[in-house]
Amino acid sequence: MRVVMFGFQTWGHRTLRALLDSPHDVVMVVTHPAGAGAYEKVWSDSVAELAEAHGVPVLLRERPDDEELYDALKQAAPDVIVATNWRTWIPPRVFTLPPYGTLNVHDALLPAYAGFSPLIWALLNDEREVGVTAHLMDETLDAGPIVLQRAVPVGPADTTTDLFHRTLELFGPITVDGLAAIGSGRRDFVPQDRSRASFFHKRSEEDIRIDFSWSAEELERLVRAQSAPYPQAFCFHRGRRLEIVTAAVSQAVYGGTPGRIFFREGDGVAIVAGAEARRGRSKALLVRSVRTDEGVELPAHEYFRAMGGYLTSHPDR
Repeated sequence: MRVVMFGFQTWGHRTLRALLDSPHDVVMVVTHPAGAGAYEKVWSDSVAELAEAHGVPVLLRERPDDEELYDALKQAAPDVIVATNWRTWIPPRVFTLPPYGTLNVHDALLPAYAGFSPLIWALLNDEREVGVTAHLMDETLDAGPIVLQRAVPVGPADTTTDLFHRTLELFGPITVDGLAAIGSGRRDFVPQDRSRASFFHKRSEEDIRIDFSWSAEELERLVRAQSAPYPQAFCFHRGRRLEIVTAAVSQAVYGGTPGRIFFREGDGVAIVAGAEARRGRSKALLVRSVRTDEGVELPAHEYFRAMGGYLTSHPDR
């Protein structure tokens, strides 16, 4: 089939590589300009450079809603459009242009975790599996009929980085297999159950700020969810920003005020956490390593020379 691909970053790069290695004919690529946002600098392999290296015409767009692009799409005459990690709304006249429609590939087990940063949100929410869904695009973002879906388990120590690498391996095969299913003439694809749908926003600075009223279990997942090279979870110590690089849940229960730098346990330092901490019903966040505002990474035992004082969510508290 003649394919136009809309894609961005490493997800789009891996999808395009699979299409170029397949029997399909990639006739045009549309991608976003390189962005300056923190999350756009993560997994930023260039779709444009890969396409150009293979002689595929490239158009750069933030939004695919102008007449020049629409005319170029009509001239390219694709049988199908493939979209992977495309960040803005694609209008109906575009996604319905090809006779086979548009296949969107999303790194979540839809209908849950539509939208942005699904792996991070899923890890935060203690999901037992994550995955990739190939679905036909309709007017609601990430909501069209499911063509294929593949899952991977989430282990108790997994980071978002681990899950990224596992799910990335699914993108090429699910795209090529999804196109085969569409091209076979099948139309019995599974409608999404909208009663199970959830839609998540982009991650920002506020989303990685540590709140010690959260339970130690929730905070430990936040630290794993914001694993390098993602922006890492942070708090403040003595008015200065402190990133928590690695952490665990304490063995013992530590009562008191959330945020208190309390006790050395094993290879970490226990920080009181949880809304029930004052009742002595909560385990602590066991901080194992930190990064200072000067960029120096240290084991917790070296950074916290003495117990006492507090980690806070804001510098003036």
